[in-house]
Amino acid sequence: MDQRISLITLGVRDLEKSTAFFEALGWKRSVKEAAGVAFFQCGSIAFGLFPREELAKDAGISEQGSGFSGITLAYNARRKADVDAIFKEVTALGAEIVKAPEDVFWGGYSGYFRDLDGHLWEVAWNPGFEIDAGGAIHLPD
Repeated sequence: MDQRISLITLGVRDLEKSTAFFEALGWKRSVKEAAGVAFFQCGSIAFGLFPREELAKDAGISEQGSGFSGITLAYNARRKADVDAIFKEVTALGAEIVKAPEDVFWGGYSGYFRDLDGHLWEVAWNPGFEIDAGGAIHLPD
């Protein structure tokens, strides 16, 4: 198995509303003709939104569950000031701020929010992670 992640899909309660949330952040939808799902190209990976009950059914599990799922999604900003701007934007769109952005022990700046379906997102600026013009993150050795 190659070392890569190709697609991250979130199960959402209202596909139209969740799609509008990410489009309001400036994300461009791809594969627009695909019915019942929304895809976005995110650098070298794809990001998908799919109805929660359908995603659970596809995986063969119950859609019931709550609390911390043991996973977060992260968006790395190019500049420290971008983190605050993103938090202002997601707050206006109805996201719940879990942890306001702050300077962190590893030398960066980050905070957490929950999107409209409760998925936990970190928005961080890390001075040690290069982000190229296409948005791909390059980790140091």
